[in-house]
Amino acid sequence: MFGIGGDDSNHSFQSSAPCNNLGFLQKNNNLEEKISSFKERSSKDLLDNSDRDSRFRRTETDFSNLFARGRCPDYFHYGKCSQLCSFCWRWWIFSQTTSGRPLTDPPRSWTSTTPTSCWRAWRASTWSCPTNLNLWKQVRTEETESSRPVIEWISIGSVFVLMEQLTLKKMREIIGWPDGEGDGIFSPGGAISNMYSVMIARYKFFPEVKTKGMTAAPRLVLFTSEHSHYSIKKASAALGFGTENLILLSTDERGRVIPADLEAKVIDAKARGCVPMFVNATAGSTVYGAFDPIHEIADICEKYNMWLHVDGAWGGGLLMSRKHRHKLCGVERANSVTWNPHKMMGVPLQCSAILVRERGVLSGCNSMCAGYLFQPDKQYDVSYDTGDKAIQCGRHVDIFKFWLMWKAKGTIGFEQHIDKCLDLSHYLYTKIKGREGYQMVFDGEPQHTNVCFWYLPPGIRDMPDGQEKREKLHKVAPKIKALMMESGTTMVGYQPQGDKVNFFRMVISNPAATRSDIDFLTDEIERLGQDL
Repeated sequence: MFGIGGDDSNHSFQSSAPCNNLGFLQKNNNLEEKISSFKERSSKDLLDNSDRDSRFRRTETDFSNLFARGRCPDYFHYGKCSQLCSFCWRWWIFSQTTSGRPLTDPPRSWTSTTPTSCWRAWRASTWSCPTNLNLWKQVRTEETESSRPVIEWISIGSVFVLMEQLTLKKMREIIGWPDGEGDGIFSPGGAISNMYSVMIARYKFFPEVKTKGMTAAPRLVLFTSEHSHYSIKKASAALGFGTENLILLSTDERGRVIPADLEAKVIDAKARGCVPMFVNATAGSTVYGAFDPIHEIADICEKYNMWLHVDGAWGGGLLMSRKHRHKLCGVERANSVTWNPHKMMGVPLQCSAILVRERGVLSGCNSMCAGYLFQPDKQYDVSYDTGDKAIQCGRHVDIFKFWLMWKAKGTIGFEQHIDKCLDLSHYLYTKIKGREGYQMVFDGEPQHTNVCFWYLPPGIRDMPDGQEKREKLHKVAPKIKALMMESGTTMVGYQPQGDKVNFFRMVISNPAATRSDIDFLTDEIERLGQDL
């Protein structure tokens, strides 16, 4: 990987020519000035870094050890943020709420981002990706007769494309695909990434649908967990399959798909004349944080020639942890994977990737060969033109914040982030599983940071089980959350699930939280629920 502007990424690049009173267009479109500057730089051996300002030296980034090299070990990895960045972040974290508490006071913030990533997210949002030779980068060299390197120059937009391609390759390596081969793209969110997976699967098996529509295909059916994210159902509706052709799979008491139920329903669908095409396995379900058994599901997909997609929007971050990645065992057998760094890894919204094991199918599915936008005769390798692979045209620079955050934290930093959050969830689980007034929604330790439980106030603990107790318990979590919001101390989500009444779903993705914050949470629940 390479860096932009060396370590000082906040440096503002300026033209070497004096501006005087030139207007904006004149300053930025002086062709003679650009050619002269280009020739001047090309006359030197640009690979020689010895006489260069350190900010402009070529650097190679090894994601695996940057965090270990000793930038700030605390939660706010400031590194070498500029004074302006530090000022903006300090202003943010010390801003007061209506309750007089700082915005990021840990007891009320169970999810998080880092200042490095937030600052770059804002900066990327203000850029329009202009072509500017002052923002140059060497991307390829080759030897000539004079043994001097030939430099390819790219616009700043192409730099972001390179960041995206290199980062996606690293993510595919972490999944377990050989040499990081495959394809992928960043999308506006996990719902769109999941939709990509259904589109790609359909194109792979029935490519004529792209031109002829759904009439060119038989009745196709999709399969997903009854606990899966609603985006799979939305994709079924939006892409013309119909929600009736999305078959829900039964789960065990922990919320994991039962493989035998999948095979039985595949056989039944075939008997009805349908064509089973796509199976979604969830890695970290929304409510229970459950991980479906991917290996067993992959066996069935191979047996019946179906596309296997793993929705790791929530749980994909665990691949960064050597301690917890076993929960996604078998993910390397998937045909596609959704992975949202903006969830467990703390990257600011939006940052979601769809990763595909087979190269070419993503482009084949979405490419419209719009030559007026994606010219085939550019001076550089047009395989770096990723625009035609996306279902949208213009795209936000989502990669910039993630790439720089990865540089700041390193893979080890992400691993420590994830391990700490899961350790805190384990602490909460062990604290309340035998505590008076608490009841777990399902037996056994949660697989992810989702800790689901009921709090039973003293007034209903001794009531006999029945409809009256259920009705009263159903109102407890919403009332306690409302009191939390009014007092401004903390906030925990709640929801029903199936035939279960409202329960608390505590999710931790903020490594700044501590065990004392967990203690505060339980004390606050008990304080606010005492008289209910």
